[in-house]
Amino acid sequence: MTNATLSRPPAIAESLKRWHAMIAMRDLSGLPAIVHAEAVFRSPMAHKPYPGREAVLLILNTVMGVFENFKYHRELATDDGLSVVLEFSAEVNGRELKGIDLVRFDEQGLIREFEVMVRPMSGLQALGEEMARRVGQQLPAVQAAGAAAAARRG
Repeated sequence: MTNATLSRPPAIAESLKRWHAMIAMRDLSGLPAIVHAEAVFRSPMAHKPYPGREAVLLILNTVMGVFENFKYHRELATDDGLSVVLEFSAEVNGRELKGIDLVRFDEQGLIREFEVMVRPMSGLQALGEEMARRVGQQLPAVQAAGAAAAARRG
């Protein structure tokens, strides 16, 4: 891992630039353009991943409304530039948390995997409770649709 953009493919550099601009504006309306149809979201609260673009979009759009005082601090990349680690801090209902986004891109700059890790436990619990309140009813259907689409492509 490097702490720079030394060997980052141009398409990935552009997607990251767009991602950071969306985060700064707190507007993820451009997100579908950089998420692959077969993307997977890995939650710090769930054992099984959430497959499919719609799941990734639902979760990321929702968490944008859950996080308060969100800020990225560091960005690390693999030597091939296809994966990045974005260190962040935020608050959820008065609980401070730190975390990392592990993002894997394809060569075209589309997000293929988005995995989140969060600490401490009190921050993770607050995040899980708020996400469940906001999207708990929707996630099973979105997850099933993503799994069905993956099976059809399979």
